[in-house]
Amino acid sequence: MTTGRRAIALSVILLGLVVLSQLALAGKKDKPTPAFFPMEEQKRAVHALNRLTFGPKPGDLQRVMATGVDRWIEEQLHPEKIDDAALEARLAPLRTLRMSTRELFENFPSEQMIKAIADGKRGLPSDPAKRAVYEAQLDRYEEKREGKQESAATSEPASDSASGANKMSDEDHSRDQERQMLANARVREFLDMPPDQRFQSTLQMSAQEQQSLLASLHGKRGEFLEGMTPQQRETIVALRNPRQVVVDELAQGKLLRATYSERQLQEVLTDFWFNHFNVFVGKGADHYDLTSYERDVIRPRALGKFEDLLVATAQSPAMLFYLDNWLSVGPNSDVANGIAGSGRDWRKRSKTGGPVTQSKGKRNGLNENYGRELMELHTLGVNGGYTQKDVTQVARVFTGWTLRQPEKGGGFVFDEHMHEPGDKIVLGHRIKAGGEREGREVLHLLARNPSTARFICSKLAIRFVSDSPPPALVDQMAHTFTKKDGDIREVLQTMFKSPEFWANDTYRAKVKTPLEFVASALRASGAEISDATPIARALQTMGMPLYGMQPPTGYSMKADTWVNSSALLGRMNFALALAAGRLKGTKVGPPPTPVDLADPQQILAALENSLLAGDISRQTHDTIVGRLEDPQISRRKLDDPVRSPDVAVMEGLLLGSPEFQRR
Repeated sequence: MTTGRRAIALSVILLGLVVLSQLALAGKKDKPTPAFFPMEEQKRAVHALNRLTFGPKPGDLQRVMATGVDRWIEEQLHPEKIDDAALEARLAPLRTLRMSTRELFENFPSEQMIKAIADGKRGLPSDPAKRAVYEAQLDRYEEKREGKQESAATSEPASDSASGANKMSDEDHSRDQERQMLANARVREFLDMPPDQRFQSTLQMSAQEQQSLLASLHGKRGEFLEGMTPQQRETIVALRNPRQVVVDELAQGKLLRATYSERQLQEVLTDFWFNHFNVFVGKGADHYDLTSYERDVIRPRALGKFEDLLVATAQSPAMLFYLDNWLSVGPNSDVANGIAGSGRDWRKRSKTGGPVTQSKGKRNGLNENYGRELMELHTLGVNGGYTQKDVTQVARVFTGWTLRQPEKGGGFVFDEHMHEPGDKIVLGHRIKAGGEREGREVLHLLARNPSTARFICSKLAIRFVSDSPPPALVDQMAHTFTKKDGDIREVLQTMFKSPEFWANDTYRAKVKTPLEFVASALRASGAEISDATPIARALQTMGMPLYGMQPPTGYSMKADTWVNSSALLGRMNFALALAAGRLKGTKVGPPPTPVDLADPQQILAALENSLLAGDISRQTHDTIVGRLEDPQISRRKLDDPVRSPDVAVMEGLLLGSPEFQRR
């Protein structure tokens, strides 16, 4: 490690100690107090930006002050009236964000679809680009299947054929090396081609040659894709892993929306509700279902009626697949008793492709996953007054809420033959037999329950006010929730108009989650993002992969989950890399002007004002000033005393400061 890097590392360690101590104090400070002292107007503007957005970007504070804080909040509560055309232009190259789930399956085939082709059950597409993707995956599938067959063959007793097999293996290895050498030699030839010719030449190669070429690119993938159309870039990436195109673009879209959308409150709430109705991207068909789930189910209803959101999530393929409700069959249903009668052959549907695989007459189990999470996590809360008997009854109600051809992107369908017949008793209410209507009746019952009002309002208050929100505020919000039939916009207005929301003790008292920290750093630094994939990877290292929470609980919104030395190191590394321009695909904006770039104190003061609205403690300021005296950071030499200091390090240290990590 060079002397300069050691100096920066020491700065990070020293500032890290400050961050940990101050964030720990913030966690203790984040308690409701009996008296609420109002903020002055500029502080109100900063507070509103920190709580209703993913963080202020350059110029936001001035705009909110000019508009008026209350009027700006009212605008954010009505996102449909806010022009977001600039964001849509940024999202335009991410074609998958506009595709239906069925289109995603067709363009980026799953292993099931490739297996169907290999088994002769479906043909290859005629479009050359799509066909190339299918052929590449088919080649990999055949290699994998042959590998399994060879593995089974080698388990036989050793014989003369074994040496022949080894010889053949050596020959295969030699051919692989030759192909790789050829691919390496052709990389430069391809990079020198015009983008369209480069794309067409890649499609004309055999599947094995394509894989060898793409594997040889190493760090030149960006250069290889440069100049291609969005569809061409997607095709090239899909040659290696079609499903990854869908997941990567979904993550990129979330980060671009968080960074650039003018409808910031809607994006904050979209993240909140997705986390509340969490679905894990890594489970089978949910690789493809989540695009529509967030776009068509969550975002349009983020400020609407809670019951509408509850029904939409209950019927979404993403939720039905994630919690396995699509496989749930009533113990006394036609399917469980082996009585056919559905319009399709229910006995042939597999765990990955349709209803339960079973032999005629075999009884199927009742799946209680959704029934339990519906009450514990989505509505009533863990102490909401329900029993295990209620869980079982709700599970019976939702039998038959299933999917048609989920392996092809099919949607919700109610199957009477899977549904448990008869009346059910839920929370003391009799739900009369009525097929699909039973589920809607239960959702309505849960949405109107007082425990649901308190639970939902408590979570909203934790997100926007405090890790331990004042009970009186939650009561007031719950009253509005009940009175206004679960109108989320009305509940938020109650919260935003409350003295508790504007209390001085709430100012910069909430510790940011990794996503909030990363998005706020991108916004504050005026970052220009050309590829958000490296940012998504950084969030993985911070313990918050996008759409990657496997349990249905979702990510915690409380400080104690995120305040630790390991998480701090990840944030510091991200802040320094972002500010120094070392984050691939992202460039930060110019330093604040006008300042004397030879004067570290002027630069630091300008950065403190730009990134933190001047809200920095003496301890943090002095810690950074002390490190700036180091010649390796100030970049001053004995023979060059006026050399400009390292602005990037100063900005990175401020982005990693305890003040910036709180909102």
